[in-house]
Amino acid sequence: MTGPLPPATRLHTVDALRGFALLGILAVNVWAFADPMYGTGATSLFYASPLDHVLRVLTSTLVETKFYLLFSFLFGYSFTLQMASAERAGAAFVPRMLRRQLGLLVLGVLHGVLLFHGEILTIYAVLGLVLLAAHRVRPKTAVLIACTLLLTTGTLFVVAGALAISTGDPFDTVITASDPALTAYRNGPLATLAYHASRFVPTQVFLWIIQGPSALAMFLLGFAAGRQQLLSAPDPVQPYARRLLAIGLPIGLLGGLFYGLVETFIPGGGLELLAFGIGQLSAPLLTASYGLLMLRLFRGAGGEPLVRHLAPLGRMSLSNYVLQSVALGLLFSGYGGALIAEMPSPLLLVSVLVIFTVQLRLSTWWLARHPYGPLEWLLRAVTLRQVPAWRRA
Repeated sequence: MTGPLPPATRLHTVDALRGFALLGILAVNVWAFADPMYGTGATSLFYASPLDHVLRVLTSTLVETKFYLLFSFLFGYSFTLQMASAERAGAAFVPRMLRRQLGLLVLGVLHGVLLFHGEILTIYAVLGLVLLAAHRVRPKTAVLIACTLLLTTGTLFVVAGALAISTGDPFDTVITASDPALTAYRNGPLATLAYHASRFVPTQVFLWIIQGPSALAMFLLGFAAGRQQLLSAPDPVQPYARRLLAIGLPIGLLGGLFYGLVETFIPGGGLELLAFGIGQLSAPLLTASYGLLMLRLFRGAGGEPLVRHLAPLGRMSLSNYVLQSVALGLLFSGYGGALIAEMPSPLLLVSVLVIFTVQLRLSTWWLARHPYGPLEWLLRAVTLRQVPAWRRA
């Protein structure tokens, strides 16, 4: 191993950042549940008012493809904390992580088949094995590989989109996947379950193409940051924050706005592919800006209460991620209210805030009585091959 190991103390800012990332993920996933034409490459027929378009542009510009990058970065950072934990315990790290990733894979498959076919845990489980294979790489090498991945994949999407436009847009096909989702979600639990199960594999293949390389890149960047204990320093980003924000924030916003406008008003075809590539190139800059701004808030006046509220949510990130799918399923699918395509877009934002607020309070209440979230407890049992304490003494 290279570089120092992180200290044994829990990094509450990492937990708080992870809780913040869950808010962004929820704000994207609510559209996947509510709009049957979300992600189909066609303009939505159900959310077509000017206000709907404004909210879709804002979501695509500010949130979509940004927060899973932050979540991935923190996964890589936490990987180094797992390394340190294994060394302190005198345990073999590789077998531990193999068990952990296998447990995560099983949870991901169950989550995708039962609740949300667009879930990302299965990708994290497999990419975690790649990170495990490369866990002895030097931090500088990890950063170089990550930047190469981000630049290469974003450029490939841009080139593919430009070629599609120049050759008559062969990718310009209108895909309408609304009927299967509407039919399934409006016909009860069994139809909903059958729909998720049938869509799980093709959706995962699609997500591997559009998210896999960038998620791995952020794993590596988080891993490099963890090896340098970047987030455990008193003020880890101050020397770079002003310059990074001055450059990254405007570029990230412009790239995200271009992607958001195209994705909302001109979806499908080469132009959307090109816009997605530009979004992929600019999204890491906006994600980094979000992270820097949150760290500034955490370390500023009044930052301690913010960390105190967000950290429990982040400590239970696995349980809360799945709980979000449960809540959205109960609202929009045949598991509950079947409100797909019926809830006005402003109420979608309200539902996000309500679910997130409930999760904040529930996480604080739970961790006052239990040392781990329920799924974290299960994953820890698989990782350590022993039964952890369920309740606090």
